[in-house]
Amino acid sequence: MGGVRARDLAQDLPTVGPDDPALTAARLIASRRLPGIAVVDGGRRPVAVLPASQVLRFIVPGYVQDDPRLAEVVDEAGAERLCLQGLAGERVGDLLPAGRHRVELAAVDGDATVLECAAVMARLRSPLVVVVENGQVRGLLTASHLLEVLLPADNADAADQPASRK
Repeated sequence: MGGVRARDLAQDLPTVGPDDPALTAARLIASRRLPGIAVVDGGRRPVAVLPASQVLRFIVPGYVQDDPRLAEVVDEAGAERLCLQGLAGERVGDLLPAGRHRVELAAVDGDATVLECAAVMARLRSPLVVVVENGQVRGLLTASHLLEVLLPADNADAADQPASRK
């Protein structure tokens, strides 16, 4: 892990703009199995991270969030309709938390160390961090990719393996 920097780990993942359709962002998150997506302005400067959980929070009705047992009466087709209806006509910017609920942008400079990236993710509870150089997005770093770097596989130490693998 010696001299590894954020720029070395940054992945070229899709980004969206605040005025892009929310459904487009949700489909990108789903098709790429991303934990979230970076929101950038017209100059590709990062403005926010939209976690997949925030998309779900937006489309699942509040009464179902308050009492998940109510979801039992909705079949798969109904759930799909809820999702499409919840996102229809909405823009990415509409899904971002407003005002006092707005979360600080999870971003690091390209020179950031692996531990610095992890610290930003942990502090902001963000599933990804935007790697920025010269004010623009260089790439994204997901928590799972970061954990892969921080926890290299060591097959020789069977004591750390789950019981199902022993």
